[in-house]
Amino acid sequence: MADEHKDEAQPIEAVVAEALPAAVVETSAPKPGIASRGNRDRRGGGQRGRPGGRPNRGGRGGDERRSEFAQKLIGIRRVARVMAGGRRFNFSAGLVIGDKKGRVGVGLGKAADTAQAIEKATRAAKRAMIHVNLTKNRSISHNIEAKYCASRVEIRPSAGRGLVAGSSVRTVLELAGVSDVTAKLLSRSKNPVNNARAAIEALKKVSMK
Repeated sequence: MADEHKDEAQPIEAVVAEALPAAVVETSAPKPGIASRGNRDRRGGGQRGRPGGRPNRGGRGGDERRSEFAQKLIGIRRVARVMAGGRRFNFSAGLVIGDKKGRVGVGLGKAADTAQAIEKATRAAKRAMIHVNLTKNRSISHNIEAKYCASRVEIRPSAGRGLVAGSSVRTVLELAGVSDVTAKLLSRSKNPVNNARAAIEALKKVSMK
């Protein structure tokens, strides 16, 4: 009889464990190292960008405005100058910017690293920007020709042919929004910056003053 009374007097935890499914008993207590939902709410959990959520990390924000100008790098090279302690290296970058609506500019920048050289070239191109007077077909009204250093270029209107040009002259005409023209380099210069500046000098003859 004593043994029967011992079997009947079981602890409450054992009775509850027998009555409930094993999965409920195991998941009722939070696992160590994992915060409960209530603690997560107290710590300010939420979606990014909302109050109490994770802060947006720097980079592309909603307030960032895109530049109205398209830009293209036409040449970058490393230059050296001889100093008392040896040679000192810098970078030279040539850049063309334009809005494809008639405005275009060429700039050259030099700095100790490429990022600063490109930034200087961008500022120089914006300062030297011109506004080309285009026709209704986005062409030019007459033949133009110009020379810059050893580079010499000629640009002729040609209806229905699109943009026919090469070297950095094509880049200048594209970013200026010029179409239906034929451009030809009359010199043997391979310098892309001088060729681009020769194209700018030619476009100045049909630019708005």
